[in-house]
Amino acid sequence: MAVSDPLITIDRLKTHFFTDDGVVKAVDDVSLTIPKGKTLGLVGESGCGKSVTALSVIRLISPPGKIAGGRILMQSNGKAVDLAELSESEMRKIRGGKISMIFQEPMTSLNPVFTVGAQIMEAIQLHQDVNRAEARRRAIEMLDKVRIPVPEQRIDEYPHQFSGGMRQRAMIAMALSCNPQLLIADEPTTALDVTTQAQILELLRGLQADFGMSILIITHDLGIVAEMADDVAVMYASKVVEYAPVQELFEHPLHPYTHLLFKSRPELGKAKTEKLRTIQGMVPSPLRFPPGCKFHPRCPYQQEICRREEPELREVRPGHWARCHFAGELNYD
Repeated sequence: MAVSDPLITIDRLKTHFFTDDGVVKAVDDVSLTIPKGKTLGLVGESGCGKSVTALSVIRLISPPGKIAGGRILMQSNGKAVDLAELSESEMRKIRGGKISMIFQEPMTSLNPVFTVGAQIMEAIQLHQDVNRAEARRRAIEMLDKVRIPVPEQRIDEYPHQFSGGMRQRAMIAMALSCNPQLLIADEPTTALDVTTQAQILELLRGLQADFGMSILIITHDLGIVAEMADDVAVMYASKVVEYAPVQELFEHPLHPYTHLLFKSRPELGKAKTEKLRTIQGMVPSPLRFPPGCKFHPRCPYQQEICRREEPELREVRPGHWARCHFAGELNYD
């Protein structure tokens, strides 16, 4: 999955949680590349490891979790820096500065007792050598960039005075206030209505063009992936099971899981009597992953080797990788 101009290269990342019940392998041997100025979509069902992968990149894994192996290489000043090896004080300079993150629910991320402007100004002063007056000017400028009306007035308002969509815009303003190289967006439109979702996605695309940043967008919504991503990684049960350019993935899904995700989408024009297809079964517990291919208990195409041997992630078509013994050989209905 090498690219010519990578910003972030995740190499065989393992993030485990050490609990009384055993070791939870939330992310197990994940390799991804985020190119400079491009968007990587990370998709999959809840519990597959998407958010833990993102939190590992920004080093926000709390005990009992820890990065148990692998490298997170970031290109900086012409050389690769392994974020997994940095001290916490070194990582704080990168977190919020070179890498920023926006979360699913902005109301839980914004402090309700401080004004929105104060929180954006704090982020600016933490990473930029500017005084309070300059930080306020930049905060107003960022609120204007994310299309919050009357930013000179709204900067002194509290999070509860903002709508859901406006709070998400404020979070984006805070995340971009220090001109990061990478923006991680974890389900950025989950709690929003469809009109506001479209506005937020359009805003992110425009800001990416303005700032030239890379985006890692985490979602279970394939529509968002189709609209935003250049490349897509599909995760299932702690591993990447498919990785390809977005158009290639949508036109030629190679892994049965990806194919079934597409088939389970609601589609306009279907007869009311036609049932929505589902993927049978449940995502397995990370404490009790099945042997062989982790998807085989739910896979209609499973064979004996699937129950016995875990497949490797391999390049089946140019630039198109899949973790399936029979990738490229199956005839989907």
